[in-house]
Amino acid sequence: MQPMIIDCHCHAGRGDLLTDPWNTDAPLKTHLERARAAGIDTTVVFAPFHTDYAVANAEVARIVARHPGQLVGFAFVHPRRDTGRIFQMVEQAVARWSFRGIKVHGADGLPGREICAVAAHFGIPVLVDVVGKAHAIEMFASRYPSVDFIIPHLGSFADDWKAQQTVCDQLVRYPNVYADTSGVRRFDYIVQAVERAGARKLLFGSDGPWLHPGVELHKIRVLGQSPADEALILGGNIRRLLAKMRKPNLTRFAAKELPPQQELPIVVEATSQRDPEL
Repeated sequence: MQPMIIDCHCHAGRGDLLTDPWNTDAPLKTHLERARAAGIDTTVVFAPFHTDYAVANAEVARIVARHPGQLVGFAFVHPRRDTGRIFQMVEQAVARWSFRGIKVHGADGLPGREICAVAAHFGIPVLVDVVGKAHAIEMFASRYPSVDFIIPHLGSFADDWKAQQTVCDQLVRYPNVYADTSGVRRFDYIVQAVERAGARKLLFGSDGPWLHPGVELHKIRVLGQSPADEALILGGNIRRLLAKMRKPNLTRFAAKELPPQQELPIVVEATSQRDPEL
């Protein structure tokens, strides 16, 4: 039986800033065709940049509902703009839409106590792009040891070798710090990460739809890991992290007034989704 392959990093839906591809549109049709051709079973998706992540998350929920079993949603939140409503946003995403994690981008700001506390409450990981500011991982990872942090691009999509070296060190030192391999061009940092921290600390990601999932997947194949270790990187690790999620209180959630949304998606109850093992 072939191990399940899960892409832990992909964007979906529309942004509203219209200045760059990553804040305008993240169409999935071609990306999912490429993913199927590459043998990828499941893809974790979250919004592109947006001025209102409550709206963007609702669109991602509609997309996930159209692809049952193929997509898993993460809730995108803005550390400053969404202050005071992070719990409400994540509760809605987890309880109503069966989302399984939180996404934060350093261009918006890095996660503070509110985001970390909400992640701890629900038992879900935070995928946080630190945009080269790997030193900040020291702050949130050490103060919230029960929260799993996934650092995309080994800390820098911009190829900052100092940040990637720092993340390699942090993977060894912090049990709750993980990294995804999306967009890492200096391949030897991936090699160093797996040799020093072990296969249990790396996750396959593509950063689709703008990067080809098959190309990103090939980087894992050529690491030359044992079948068991390769299976961890390709899907076993993200499955383990997602399995920690605590079941939300659907009754309490249903009693609360929902924030206004544009075109609310189909409700997908958390209990109807496939087990936390995906």
